[in-house]
Amino acid sequence: MPSLGADMEYGTVIEWLVGPGDVVRHGDIVAVVHTEKADIDVEVFENGTVGEILVPVGQEVEVGTPLATILGPKAASETGPIQAPAVEPTPPTGAVPAPTSLPHPTARTKAESQPTQEPARLSARPRITPRARRLAATRGVDLSQLAAADRVVTGDHVDHQAESRPATVTDQQTAMRHAIAVAMSRANREIPHYHLLHHTPLTHALAWLERRNAMTSVQERVLPAALFCRAVVVAVQRVPGVNGFWVDDAFRPSDSVHLGCAIALRDGGLIAPAILDADHLDLGALMRALRDLTGRVRSGRLRGREMTDATITVTNLGENAVEVVHGVIYPPQVALVGFGGIVERPWVDDGAFAARKVVAVSLAGDHRASDGRLGARFLGEIDRLLRNPEEL
Repeated sequence: MPSLGADMEYGTVIEWLVGPGDVVRHGDIVAVVHTEKADIDVEVFENGTVGEILVPVGQEVEVGTPLATILGPKAASETGPIQAPAVEPTPPTGAVPAPTSLPHPTARTKAESQPTQEPARLSARPRITPRARRLAATRGVDLSQLAAADRVVTGDHVDHQAESRPATVTDQQTAMRHAIAVAMSRANREIPHYHLLHHTPLTHALAWLERRNAMTSVQERVLPAALFCRAVVVAVQRVPGVNGFWVDDAFRPSDSVHLGCAIALRDGGLIAPAILDADHLDLGALMRALRDLTGRVRSGRLRGREMTDATITVTNLGENAVEVVHGVIYPPQVALVGFGGIVERPWVDDGAFAARKVVAVSLAGDHRASDGRLGARFLGEIDRLLRNPEEL
């Protein structure tokens, strides 16, 4: 069972997308795991052939529990294709018998050679909505029976099939709040935070963004949130001491910028998956990635790496009319950047007094990995970039 967040202790396999004998390659999505925060697509990080499924659908297990075995190319060729058993094992009471994800290994390795057999085609499998998976896992509904009748299985199908009490939105919010409480309690207990705040004028940046958007299609227009994210990414590259992890009593800087984005869920709660390799995306591409990530968060489908690999997180509460955000770092990261609402306030420029659009930018830093001087440099870079958006 992969660890899909610092606060995760258990997970439930709710769908296998592969079975014994299927060929898998690095990056394939092989299973869906349910956690308190979201349903996560689990990727495999080795090439090979699926051997044995060790954890059936519907069973909750601790992080680190082996979920399945993978035969390397050599072993697979010696044993030949593995046939699925004629009789499926009986799942535990309340479980959802169904196909089959492989563990997200702690150490990722590459296979010595590529298998010659083509990977199994997964697109022909019935599409099961995230809500249907969640309901089936909690109500003991057999998704394989529903999938046999319908190419698309929705929550309504599960509602009609379920015999037990449906899980309510309140139940889901309670689990989400519990997960957040565990993570934030740990962060406040273990991380010696320091907090910095800086106000940045946005008059020039917003005018520049308006001109840029006027020359593009509606679908390609960029919101201020993407401008803020891009400023953080570029600033991180210039002040890398805030980008990485505190592990085993040492700071481990990251060569890549995987930008965590705090996203509110429609039914309540918060989740902060990462835009992977955000340092390789220009402003337009970052806006598209942010839209895609937000959509998948709210539909309940994320990939494992998006939940585990964030190197620094941004939270933006401007749309909620909050002027200043004092964030809590999500371990094992060492920094969190907060953007408040864009407000108009009195400002002095070159000795002249005027009203300006201003945003409050805050930093929560881990004092074990950095200090106020480095944090101030980082906020200074964000300030300079937002004053000169052409550099973004």
